[in-house]
Amino acid sequence: MRAVAGLLSGLIFGLGLVISGMSDPAKVLNFLDLAGHWDPSLAFVMGGATVTAFAGYRLAWRRPAPLLGARYDLPASTRIDRPLVAGSLLFGIGWGIGGFCPGPAWTALPLLDPGTLAFLPAMLLGLWLGTRIKRPLASRPKDTTG
Repeated sequence: MRAVAGLLSGLIFGLGLVISGMSDPAKVLNFLDLAGHWDPSLAFVMGGATVTAFAGYRLAWRRPAPLLGARYDLPASTRIDRPLVAGSLLFGIGWGIGGFCPGPAWTALPLLDPGTLAFLPAMLLGLWLGTRIKRPLASRPKDTTG
């Protein structure tokens, strides 16, 4: 049941991306182009998503556990460290260059746009490489001499 709920949630999210036009990388790039043909519609989509998520989290956290799980899966760490900042920078740079983040890239795949067809394999390769690079780094002993 949890997998079905995840699939339905993903389909609703993807439908929202398509309806809002966020599966079009030109929309994102025009939002980032403050000196050119700036398109503020992405800000309204993000604002609507923020309000919806805020309300949804407030309702969900009133429950002792999620509907389809034994406990909430929350991050163990709240530290802002070098890997978090580096990953955020890479994500932002890639988003600014290509106009895609993972969700909209998948929703744009059926259009067979050359940019999408180049971005998705590169994204998957980057995810695969990231796990290969991060695994040995995580197993190294930490220097506690500080």
